[in-house]
Amino acid sequence: MSPSGRPVTLITGAAGGIGSALARVLAPIHDLILSGRGDARLAALCSELGATGLPLDLTRPQTFAEAVAGLKRVTNVIHNAGVVELGAVADQAHAVWTHTLAVNTVAPAELTRVLLPRVREERGTFVFVNSGAGLRANAGWASYAASKFALRAVADALREEEALHGVRVGTVYPSRTATPMQQLVRSQEGGAYDPDTYIEPQSVAATIAFMLDAPRDAVLTDVTVRAGVRT
Repeated sequence: MSPSGRPVTLITGAAGGIGSALARVLAPIHDLILSGRGDARLAALCSELGATGLPLDLTRPQTFAEAVAGLKRVTNVIHNAGVVELGAVADQAHAVWTHTLAVNTVAPAELTRVLLPRVREERGTFVFVNSGAGLRANAGWASYAASKFALRAVADALREEEALHGVRVGTVYPSRTATPMQQLVRSQEGGAYDPDTYIEPQSVAATIAFMLDAPRDAVLTDVTVRAGVRT
């Protein structure tokens, strides 16, 4: 897959705002496997960057082992895909909770499991794209925050389990980022979407790239990214 010996990096949710920005940042120095729903946006991004596409249905983790069977090297895995549906605990039915936890927590855990032997061979890195909601749960955010708190637990446990194998595990916590998901959130909140008040996805992508490129004796375990003053 990578005769050049360059790192091979798999990104989930690759067609989204942070995912596509990260893919463009890494493309010059990484061979990319871009995962998504297999729609036209993913196909166009793969064509643009010369990347390999990997359609995955994140609601069906039982299909992951077969889907990745043909992959050879995998150096890094960026768990970036996610869903959000806001609502009070009193109002959200179990179907919302089940779907949110399946996509945001169970899918990354299972994809990690099936790719772990390849990443161990490369002494590579897992990066979990979390959220400020993974550090604090606010009213109306229970199901999403619960999935992100759980995702943090997956990352923390994996870090301790895999340290002896030379696998690095980091979590990045972006605050509100100017992406289509944030536009959806603002619609659910009944507020206006002003991308100029949020972090640019390219800034989050640059942070993740820095985590991947850190010296081997350094592990950036938890990185919080907040909006700063734009120049």
